[in-house]
Amino acid sequence: MKKRAVLIVLAGLTCAAGGFAQELVANESVQQAEALAGGSGFMDVVAKGGFLGIVLWLALAVLSVAGTHLIVDSFIRIRAQRIIPDGLVRGVREALDAGNLPQALEQCDGEPGALSNILAAGFTNASDGSEAAQEAIGAAADLESEKLLQRINYLNVVGNLAPMLGLLGTVQGMIMAFATLGTEAGAAKNAMLATNISQALYTTAAGLVIAVPALGFFSFFRNRATKIILSMEALTMELMKKVHREK
Repeated sequence: MKKRAVLIVLAGLTCAAGGFAQELVANESVQQAEALAGGSGFMDVVAKGGFLGIVLWLALAVLSVAGTHLIVDSFIRIRAQRIIPDGLVRGVREALDAGNLPQALEQCDGEPGALSNILAAGFTNASDGSEAAQEAIGAAADLESEKLLQRINYLNVVGNLAPMLGLLGTVQGMIMAFATLGTEAGAAKNAMLATNISQALYTTAAGLVIAVPALGFFSFFRNRATKIILSMEALTMELMKKVHREK
C-alpha cells in the first residue's frame, strides 16, 4: 500500500511538472510572438526589412521627391503663355508689318526662348528661299522639342523605376517569409511571417503610388508640349508668309 501511494504521488508530481513546463514553453512562445508583433507599424516594418529593405525605402523616397519636383516644375515651365510670349509675337508682327526683318530678329534676340529660336531660324534663312527656311524651321522645332521633352522624360523614368523597386521589395519580403517558415515555430513564426508579408505589400503599394501619378503626368505634359510645339511651328509659318509676301 505504501509503495502504491508513493507511486501515485510520484505520478502526480510528474504530471504537474510536465504541465508546468508546457505552460512555461507556451508562455515564452506567446511572449516572443508579442514582442515580434508589438511593432507592426510602418516604421517597424521598414526597420525589420534589413539593410536591403532600408535602401529600397530610401530609393522609393528619393523617387517620390523627384517625381513631385518634376511635376511641379513641368506645371511651371510647360505653359503656352511662357513658351509663346504674347509680347514677342506682338513685336515680331509689328516689325514684319512694317517690312523691317532686322527689327523682327532683334525682337527674337531680346526674348530668348523656344519660339524666338524657331523664328530666328526661319528669318535668317528667308533669303535662301521658302524651302530652305522651312527646313531650318523644322530642324529648330525638333531641337526645341527635344529640350522640352527631355525633362518630361524623367517622369517616365520615375514611373518605370518605382514599381520595379516595389517588386524587388516584394521579392525580398517573400524570401524572408519563406525563410521564417523553416527557422521559427509556433506563434513566433506567425508573427514573423505577418511582418515579412507586410513588408512585401508595403513596398509594392509604395511603388505603385509613386508610379501611377508619374506616368499619368508624363502623358499629360508630353501631349501639352507637343501641342505647344505644333502651335509654334504654325505661328512661325504664318509669320514667314509675311516675309515672303514682302519679297
